[in-house]
Amino acid sequence: MTERLEISADQLGSTQELRLRQLHGMLFYVVRLVGIGMAVYHIVILGFYPTDPQKFYAMHLLFATVLAFLLVPGRKGAARPTWWDWLLIVLSTAVVVYQFIDFEGLTRRAGVLPTTLDLVFGLLLILVVVESVRRISGWALPIMIGVVMLYPFVREYLPGLLHGNNYEFSRVISFQFGENGIYSTPIATSARYVYLFVLLGAFLEGSGIGRFIVNLGLAVAGRRRGGPAKVSIITSSLFGTASGSSAANVMVDGVINIPLMKSVGFRAPIAGAIEAMTSTGGQIVPPVMGAAAFLMADILGIPYAKVAVAAIGPALLYYISAFWMIDLYSARAGLRGLPRDELPRLGAILLRNGYLLAPLVVLLYLIMVADLSPFRAALWALVVTVGVSLLRAETRLGLLKILDAMYEGSIRSIEIATTTAAAGMVVGILSLTGLGGKIALALVALTQGNLLALLFASMVVALVLGTGLPTTADYAIIASTLAPALIQLGVAPLGAHMFLFYFACLSAITPPVALAVYAAASLARASMWETGFQAMKFAAAGFLVPYMFVFGPQLLLQGPLPEIGVSLLTGTLGTLCLAAAVVGYLLKPATWPERAVLLVASFLLIDPGLVTDALGFVLLVAAVLMQRLRRPTPAVEPALR
Repeated sequence: MTERLEISADQLGSTQELRLRQLHGMLFYVVRLVGIGMAVYHIVILGFYPTDPQKFYAMHLLFATVLAFLLVPGRKGAARPTWWDWLLIVLSTAVVVYQFIDFEGLTRRAGVLPTTLDLVFGLLLILVVVESVRRISGWALPIMIGVVMLYPFVREYLPGLLHGNNYEFSRVISFQFGENGIYSTPIATSARYVYLFVLLGAFLEGSGIGRFIVNLGLAVAGRRRGGPAKVSIITSSLFGTASGSSAANVMVDGVINIPLMKSVGFRAPIAGAIEAMTSTGGQIVPPVMGAAAFLMADILGIPYAKVAVAAIGPALLYYISAFWMIDLYSARAGLRGLPRDELPRLGAILLRNGYLLAPLVVLLYLIMVADLSPFRAALWALVVTVGVSLLRAETRLGLLKILDAMYEGSIRSIEIATTTAAAGMVVGILSLTGLGGKIALALVALTQGNLLALLFASMVVALVLGTGLPTTADYAIIASTLAPALIQLGVAPLGAHMFLFYFACLSAITPPVALAVYAAASLARASMWETGFQAMKFAAAGFLVPYMFVFGPQLLLQGPLPEIGVSLLTGTLGTLCLAAAVVGYLLKPATWPERAVLLVASFLLIDPGLVTDALGFVLLVAAVLMQRLRRPTPAVEPALR
């Protein structure tokens, strides 16, 4: 009897994205203590003893920077923290101590009448933020900060919309010390919402939900055509809603999915590309989306539940389009699924470990139905996670596992905390100088008020910025500059921000710097460039989804129910046509004229409207008839493998 394929916990590997120092001895315990302390502090403040928001954000940033300086080397080859790392930790702590000592006075003076000490500690705060984010995400964001910070001092020498009076040095530095700079909406989102959801993800993994989700995907789709690739759709969407990170998603289920795809005939770059594509979609899957979704809710001033509901349609279409691409590619290349007797049984998996989904169900109910604030919903989900884990020995979260999960959650939050603080600096300067509004005016003028041209330009900017910035920082900056321009041309605020958020997420698979692709290519042992190119190709239909919901807000579940249903149906058919045109296969390998008909049909079906939908459907039927009436051709093209 063939042994069934079932994934164990030790096969899942580490989800850690940062290249951390290997610490030993006392340093190991110090770092763990800081990480666990960060988790305890957030749970206590958010759940039991609230404090002044700015003090809370300052402590949130302090924990993150201390962990960054202890764990992430400032230069290659530094095995242990150097004197420079310890000095930065002391400076980070000194800044927060100064804030707490003279909190009320500092708050009143920020950006108005700073003292000499305000300037000294303001410069130190900027130093530790920039250095920590350089270590975490590279030079792109620090360089952008440098350019933007220079703008207030050179406005007199710039032409056109960029021209204006220069600002005093003291005012600019002091402004960053307040609630409109480093401690503004981006880091508020990280501290209030994102951290607890990252922590929840670590607890869920500790209870074995990662193993359960992979086995669930194998049971549901492993036997289908191109089965292992379709498994990645299920596992990435389910796990992604708990992790909120594309690269982390790749590292968790890609370590299983990629070898399985290769075992049934997928070439290494294709396997890596599919995993990167499906993992990236995890950030747009409710109820727990990427960190930028919480930021979007804060910027728009609407409940997070409204953002999560609006994301349901785009998320469905993204993964439906992924399914079409995988299915049609597998059909053309003759790729089959895994043997049934090697796969776990769905009933047995649900009976044994289905209770592990209880925390996500509770989270979904509390956010969507009970309208509870996201951080309180996350706190209750943490309690439920610990509770249900006790039902079986294999999933039980004992004290040591809980402490491990606290530490792991804190480590994963370093990037988000530091980059949101850095993004706050950029957003602060845009706000102080009015540069964000000027950029919006310039874009509207440049595109001559053409909405489609502005959408395309916004997409390019979001993808280009995202090649060097994490998703949250990318979204925070473009939301300040591009969203006003889109809204000015008539796009609904939620649609405009969702459009930008969507492409900020997709930048994870856009070369040259594509974090999800890097992770997938390393697991697949494939060329990063070929993997990235193939990932963009497989996500081709997904790249059109944001245009669909801008021109058809019904896809954001806004409007009468019949219109929403029709839009989702025609959108699904549109993604099918586009996938068939890109892959070159519908019922059989497609000729170039057939692919051209399918391509036109896809654009017509994607464009909302009865006339365009009817024409698109007619062309789809025509393509089907063309294939039916044409002489048979070989269904398998081994070269595609």
